[in-house]
Amino acid sequence: MPHPALPSAVQRLIDEFSRLPGIGPKSASRLTFFLLRQDHADQIGALAEALRELRERTRSCSTCFNITDDDPCRLCSDSNRDSTVLCVVEEPLDVLAIERTGRFRGRYHVLGGVISPVEGVGPEDLRVAELVERARTAQPPLREIILATNVSLEGEATAMYVQRQLTAIDPGLRVTRLARGLPVGGDLEYADETTLARALEGRQSM
Repeated sequence: MPHPALPSAVQRLIDEFSRLPGIGPKSASRLTFFLLRQDHADQIGALAEALRELRERTRSCSTCFNITDDDPCRLCSDSNRDSTVLCVVEEPLDVLAIERTGRFRGRYHVLGGVISPVEGVGPEDLRVAELVERARTAQPPLREIILATNVSLEGEATAMYVQRQLTAIDPGLRVTRLARGLPVGGDLEYADETTLARALEGRQSM
């Protein structure tokens, strides 16, 4: 509900900030008035330019579906990474979390979410078919696929569904799950490097 004491431009920015995850009306107002207090237009201009570049220059990698400004992305085109090991995650933030551990040198596949009937998200809304195709046509063949979805009801259900799809094309394919070093209900992006590294090292066959 617009506040009569606020100019429309200020209210609009508050409304736009409020639409971001984790930003409530109070935080949105603080961000907006912080920008208004800046003496120089440079910071606001830099923010506007960064948002424009985010829109115009980023895309999804056509191989792994991680965010990138090059296609294929730097991780997919890195010849030093092990192309026979694939780590499947929900979102690009999870790629960053695993990369911070410094323990994984394989490739990635970003599903783009999890199966959630409550929110109307089914397997067809994720990049499961693309994953199955990668597993079927990979050269050299994949020797392991790590399912690194979050330890939640939706994450577990998604991992089980993906596992069934993968073993249907190759019953001998090694499909592993991150070890339970991660807290139930926790998100990968909030896990510390040590916990995530131990979960990677202690992964188990499904």
